[in-house]
Parts: sequence; structure tokens; C-alpha cells
Amino acid sequence: MNKPKQASDATPALRGKLPRTVVVLGLVSFFNDFASEIVIPLIPILLATVLAAGPVALGLIEGVANAVASLLTLWSGRHSDVMSGRRKGLAVMGYTLSNCTRPLLGLAGSWPMVLVLRSIDRVGKGLRSAPRDALVADATPPHMRGYAFGFHRALDNGGAVAGSLAAAAALTWSGLSLTEVILWSAIPGFVAVLLLGFGVKEEKAAVVPVPIALPPLRWSALSLPMRRYLLVLMLFTFARASETFILLLGHQLGVGVVELLLLWSALNLAKATTSTWGGQLADRAGRGVLMLIGWTAFALSFLLLGLVTDSTGLWVVSIFYGLCMGMSEGAERAIISDYADPGERGTAFGWYHLVIGIAAIPAGLLFGSIWHFQSAAMAFFFAGGLAAFSALLLRWWAWPVR
Repeated sequence: MNKPKQASDATPALRGKLPRTVVVLGLVSFFNDFASEIVIPLIPILLATVLAAGPVALGLIEGVANAVASLLTLWSGRHSDVMSGRRKGLAVMGYTLSNCTRPLLGLAGSWPMVLVLRSIDRVGKGLRSAPRDALVADATPPHMRGYAFGFHRALDNGGAVAGSLAAAAALTWSGLSLTEVILWSAIPGFVAVLLLGFGVKEEKAAVVPVPIALPPLRWSALSLPMRRYLLVLMLFTFARASETFILLLGHQLGVGVVELLLLWSALNLAKATTSTWGGQLADRAGRGVLMLIGWTAFALSFLLLGLVTDSTGLWVVSIFYGLCMGMSEGAERAIISDYADPGERGTAFGWYHLVIGIAAIPAGLLFGSIWHFQSAAMAFFFAGGLAAFSALLLRWWAWPVR
């Protein structure tokens, strides 16, 4: 079957430029994460102070929220394939739901209410993630997909930098309360929805035709290399505890709220700095190589976090973690598009997010429980050791094709 031309996106791609669709989707993620990261870094602080909840509650909230998102992505990705690659509507719906719900977290009066609102926010993520990733893959030629996903992750992380800096500035100089700062996050979220609605156009020529009946939605229908890769990713998810635990560690060490927001900003700036370059390097040197570097660095970072005793150490390790993880973010998703047929990219990204989500609840609860019943150090040591084992499995059992 001849691959369809991608109209206006084809010429820039041949010149080594990213397609317009990828650039606009990157800006959508920038403004969405701008809105999100005004709110998310404040959740562990809100739980630990105002709502008197600890690491187990944080682990449950983040685990359930991420699982809800991931469980929906298989349906949304599959549905975008059934719709012959028309994915924009689901993405718009998902971004709109999240950005209508997230500001309400500022009004939550208990941790169960935070759980409910955070989960609804993640329903939006579940609706948009697989169709959006498939849109990026649809618009980009195979030899540039590491670059495209790396660029997308760079703008995503850049939005996180802007959001946490805006929250820190507002709390320091504006006199706004936590609740008011969270409510103001609705503005950049609205910009993200407008950009997607009016800036991304699905051209008829870019839509990939699919058969009337897609192959059965079974795990066994996936190729053996993809199944191995997804299983290793699932194991790594048990190690990849929510990064908000880094903020909780800082709070436990006595770091102030504004400094924690600046730390969060610095961590995401470090990821944004290396994401695009890492994606380009993955296209040249191999995506498995970049994944191995990122996972090994994750293991080392979490082992070091278990040894941190002061603010300086927390800053150094967090920035190192961000620089190394940013390098591998584009490669992780580009590998999924390598394994998927053009007419099934939405479904493939749905499986990717689903597998990660299946592990999200037990991963968050496990990390939080080890922290609560043993210590923060033991929780980080456990995650670091499991990440190192996952890296070994990736290299010797599930090495990617590119």
C-alpha cells in the first residue's frame, strides 16, 4: 500500500523542518502544561499542610489519577483509528475537560475531593493523549519522529517551567492565596484549547484509510517486540513514582513553598533543555541507546535522592535527573510509532498509555507505603534498584528495532 502524502506537512519535513502540525501541538502542550504546573506542584504541599494528608494519600491520588487517564487512552486511540485517523475532536474534548476541572482543585476541602477532581482532570488526559501522539506520528516522516516527539516534550516541559515560575511569582509578590493562584490557571488552559481548535487542521490527504474491521483488540495481536517493550515499560513504571514525591521530600527537609516551586521549575527546565536534542540524537544513534541512558540515569538519581539530607543536595540531584530524563523522552514514544502500522497508531499509543496506567496505582501506593512505614530513603532506594533492573531487561530482552 502506498503511503498517502501529507500535503502541507510534507515539504518542510523533507527540508528537515518539523511539520506545522507538530509545532502547533507542541504549543498546545506548552500552554496546557503552563496551566497544569501552576496547580500540580502545590498538591503535595496542600495535602501535607492544609489537608493533613501524607505520602500514602499522595501515592493513591497520583496512582488513581494516572490509571484513570491510561485506561481511557486505549479506547480513545482505538476510536481515532476507527474514525479513519480523525483524531482532533477527541484531543479537543480532552484538553477542554482538563482545563475546566483542574482550577477547581483550589476549592477542594479534603483529600478525597482532591482525588475526585484530579481523576476527572486525568479523564481529559486519557481522552487526548493517544490521539495527540498519533497526530504527531501521522504528520512526521519516520526518520524524524525522535526529533518530533523530543520537540513536543521540550515544549511540554517548557510549559511546566513557566507554570511553576508563575505560581512562585504570584505567591511571592501578588498577595494571592493558594486557592486564587490555582483558579487563575484557567487562563493558559483556555489558550491551549483555542490553539488546538483553530491551529490544527486535519487535511483529508493526511488521513490514513483503514479497513472496515480493525484487527481484534487483543494483547496477543501486538507484535512480540512491542509486547516485550511494553512489559518492560510496565515494570519501569513501578520505579517511576510521581515526581511530586521529590517535592514532598523537599517539604520534609524543611524547604519552603516558593523554593519548592523554583525547584520544580528548574527540574522541568532541565528536561526541556535536553528533550529536543535527545530526540534528534535518538534518530541518529538509536532510540534504544537513549532509553538506556535515561533509565540508568533515573536509577542513579533515585538512589542519590535516598541519600539527600539538605536543600543543596536536592537541587543538584533533581537537575541531574531532569537533564538525563529529558534526553530519553522523545525516544520512548517514537519507539511505539516504529512498531505500529499507519492505520493503527492511535491503538498502539492507547496500549502504551494503558500499560503504564495499569501499573500506576500499585506503583504510587507501593512507593508511598514504603515511605510511610519505612522511610523516604528506603522508598527512593527501592525505586532506584527497580529502575536499574528494568534497564537491564530493556537491553537484553526488549531492545528496540531502531
